[in-house]
This record gives sequence, structure tokens and C-alpha cells, in this order.
Amino acid sequence: MSVNQGSIKCREIMQGSIAVAETVGALEPGVIGVYPITPQTHIVEHLARLVANGNINSKYINADSEFSAASILYGASAAGVRSYSASSSQGLLLMTEVIFNMAGTRLPAVFSAVNRSLSPPINIQVDHQDTMTLRDSGLIQLYVENIQEAVDTHIQIFRIAEDLDVLLPAMVCMDGWIISHAYEPVTLWQEEAIRDFTGVFFPPYEVNPQKPLTYGALTDDDKITEFKYMVDAALGRAEEKIIQVAGDFKKAFGSYHGDVVETYYTEGAETIILAMGSIAGTIKVAIDQLRAENKKVGLLKIRSFRPFPASRIREVLSGAKTAVVIDRSFSASSGGILGSEVKAALYQQNGPFIINYIAGIGGRELYPHNIKEIITESEKLSAAGTVPDKALFYNLNSALI
Repeated sequence: MSVNQGSIKCREIMQGSIAVAETVGALEPGVIGVYPITPQTHIVEHLARLVANGNINSKYINADSEFSAASILYGASAAGVRSYSASSSQGLLLMTEVIFNMAGTRLPAVFSAVNRSLSPPINIQVDHQDTMTLRDSGLIQLYVENIQEAVDTHIQIFRIAEDLDVLLPAMVCMDGWIISHAYEPVTLWQEEAIRDFTGVFFPPYEVNPQKPLTYGALTDDDKITEFKYMVDAALGRAEEKIIQVAGDFKKAFGSYHGDVVETYYTEGAETIILAMGSIAGTIKVAIDQLRAENKKVGLLKIRSFRPFPASRIREVLSGAKTAVVIDRSFSASSGGILGSEVKAALYQQNGPFIINYIAGIGGRELYPHNIKEIITESEKLSAAGTVPDKALFYNLNSALI
């Protein structure tokens, strides 16, 4: 792929959190509301440094909790200001009430969600339970595989969220430690190129004493359904915008990671794995090894969990015999959350056997040989027609059960 050399600011080995902070700083959000929590703290620390040194012109506000940080963004966004925050784990849960309000009142604040397991027991390693818990709030969720994708997706998501056909809060979900604290070669883009691509946010409505309006007013039963419908419809339009903006980004910068999904050797594959986040890189290594053995295996990486790309999933899986969904989160007594969504997307289609694994919870490592083991087991179950009706917890420590 040819990268637009004129858009490059630098290419160097950099920590993921710093690369994201530099990229967000280039957009100069009007208000940055923050409260530190591991493992996202390096992002807001570096943004504080950029503001203090006069490198960016943003109002940086230290809050007394994540709830307060999100509330600061709510007020700033309602006043028509581009707004940003970052959080993880319990901090994201503390923002829950405000994020629901943002979606319901159509305020496009942007968040970096650095994925981390939820307590108890206390665990600071990665899984997707924290962001998945927010999946029904109405916000956009894009999951990234590596640092470069995190950088590029942060640029894209401001334009998507602030589009007047969308106007919803949005979240880039990046795996804690594996992306936030890893060092990789990364391309940072010129500030002018980023700002030209994203544009200036001109909200259709804003809090103004000269033109009074109300946000989040009391609504009776004769209108509430319509408000919920409008959020759902906006998420539907967001899928089109994600696809469009990814294509525009490729033209402007030469960098592309897929749109709502990314495919890897899915054409003609008999077994297709579905997954989100950094684990996709490990799965690709396993697939390369298996394809060297003439195994017909591919990967369907889900970039957009909200809006959920059901039609694209149906399209990619239409010729496969077995679909293996690897979840890094679960809904207790129900199974893997991504697995449940995939099954719902395919329920009217004579598609593949769907086998759902819950794996990588709380940072438990998955190596290529683990992925190959999952594939082998899944293909045996599929061939025997004994597909389990619930998700399988992979690699349980039986001594603890």
C-alpha cells in the first residue's frame, strides 16, 4: 500500500498511548476532561504535557472522578465544543449514566477506551468486558488491532461522530498494555493533514443564553419511542459513514485497516474465525501457519461492534462450513457477547456451524498454538454435528473450579 508521504509528520518507534495522545492533540479538542486510571493514564498525562507546554490550545480539566470527567464533556459538547476523554475498566462504568445521556441527547464527544478487565477480583489486564458493558448505550464502538490502527481510527472517529447525520458519542477501543504500553514503529501524520481531514465541528444546536433550549427534558410515553428510534437510526447511518470515512482516509493518507470489518484469507475459507482487537494479530500468525499446511482458514476481524455489521458478516460467512467466534467478554448465563450477536445475525440464513469460545479473559495469553487448537477442536465438533448450544470457556484452570 502506498502511503501519502506528504502527510507524514514522522515515523518512529513509539508507545501506543503517546502516539494516540499526539494524534488527539493534533485535533486540539476544545475541552479535555480527565481522571486517571490504569492503563489509560499515559494518554491523558501526555495530553496534559502538551497543553502545559503550549503545544496545543485545549482546555484541560482535571475532574474528581470519571463520572465528573464525562459530565464535563457533556456540558462542553452541549455548548458546541469538540470534546475528548479517555478511561478504562471501572472508570468507564462510572461514566455509564453520562454516556447514555450523551447518546440520547446526540452529543458527539469522543473517548479512548483502553480495555481492561472488570473487578472483582481486581485485575488490571486486558479483556473487553468494560466496553461491552456499554454496548447498549447508543455510542459508536470501533475496536483496533495495533498502534497504527489506533492512531488512524482516532482521526476517523471524530469525523464520524460529528457528522450531522450521526451526532453520537464515539469510542475507540484499544487493548490495555498490548496496544497502550507496547512500542511499535508508527507513522504520525501532519497536524494540518489531520485537521483538513477531520474538519471543524459546527453543531446544529448548542447551549446559548441568547437562544435557550433544553437537553434531556422530561418525556412522556407519547414521545419516548421516537427518541429511541432516532438513536437507532443514527447508528444505522453511522455504519455508512464508517465505510465512507475509511475509504476517504485511504485516499488522503494511504493507510487502510478495513472499514466496519477487515477480512484476511476469507475467500474460499472453510473455517472463519471472528474476533476483535489485538488478538487478531495472533490469529493471523496462526492462519499463516495453517495455510502453509493447505488448511482453508480465514479471519473476519470486527472493527465496528456498534453499529454492528450484520449484513457484512452474513456476506463473508456465506460460504464457510464453520465460524469460530472468539470472545474476550461474556454475558453471564448467556455466553460470549460477540458470539450472541453473530448468531442473531445468521439466524435466518443456512450458514456455517457457529462455535463460540470465551478466551483471553483478564489478560490470559493466547498464542498461535492456542488458536490452532481452538480451530482443530471446532472443526471436529462441526464435522460431527455436535456443536454446543452455549459458549465454551477455553483453557480453564480446573484447579480453581
